Amino acid sequence: MIENNFKLPDEKRIQDFESQTVFKRPQHTNIRVPAGTSLGLTENIAGSLTYLFGFISGFIMLLVERENHFVRYHALQSIYISIVFFSAYFLLGLIPVLSWLISMVLAPAGLVLWIILMMNAYKGRYSKMLYISDFANKQL
Repeated sequence: MIENNFKLPDEKRIQDFESQTVFKRPQHTNIRVPAGTSLGLTENIAGSLTYLFGFISGFIMLLVERENHFVRYHALQSIYISIVFFSAYFLLGLIPVLSWLISMVLAPAGLVLWIILMMNAYKGRYSKMLYISDFANKQL
């Protein structure tokens, strides 16, 4: 018969090995596990989807999601930012000569802001806008 000479290490040897290795297990981490939403998505995905189509997706997510504060905050912020940008485009578009110049500045700024807000929501961060974030917090 074949004999097995392999010995399992005892618990003390494992602890000694872990104290000597470079790749240690983290003792505690500050990673926040995203909570679920009523849609079945994680809150960071749902929060970033609120910015996808501006106020339309923000309004839909606000109606669908009733309990998750993170998603509702980003949905309200998406709605308010969209209203501010649409009204700025409309009002500044009424100026005859400067309208095309102002729109050339506002369009890239809106695109960059849109990408930053989506990435912050995906990373699980609350984006802080000047007056809009305070107004969204008061509404919640």
